[in-house]
Amino acid sequence: YRCRFSVVMEVVMYENSSELAENKLLMLYVLKTINEPISNTQLTEIILENNFINYFTFQQYLAELEESKFVEYQEVNEKKLLALTEKGDNVLSLFKARISPSQISIVDKYIKEKIGIIKKELTIHADYTLGSGDDKFIVDLKAIEDKALLMQLKLSVPTKKQSTLICSKWKENPSEISTNVIKILIY
Repeated sequence: YRCRFSVVMEVVMYENSSELAENKLLMLYVLKTINEPISNTQLTEIILENNFINYFTFQQYLAELEESKFVEYQEVNEKKLLALTEKGDNVLSLFKARISPSQISIVDKYIKEKIGIIKKELTIHADYTLGSGDDKFIVDLKAIEDKALLMQLKLSVPTKKQSTLICSKWKENPSEISTNVIKILIY
């Protein structure tokens, strides 16, 4: 009876470690497929929306991947973004076969459908802060392409409502707004 229990425990431990490895490899695969640094939030959305891992397990795995130097945070235009390291890429290339083909298919399809949104979130920045002393809000709008700043606007507005409205409009249609600003300044 004791021997049978021992064998069962070994099988359970193997399945758990195998699942753990597959989930971490899947996270590396997502970063490799997107092929540019993304935010923790974006990676979290990809993993959670596809029901691969729960949030707390995901954060634990991500911390372990960072500790192992398979992923790293990079400062890109004042944003902390996650990137696959060379070490992580090497591990992924060696063990990619351990990721189930169905999960790879789900990730590939998801990224293909959402890559435009993901890139837009990385290239468009809109935020506001309370100005110093005079109860005004400072709105900071940026457009970035290939890690280079294309346009940055800082505006002082009197209300939080205006700040959020400006940020929303910028996120909805940054190219039209920036084109119009440039036209006004040039012509």
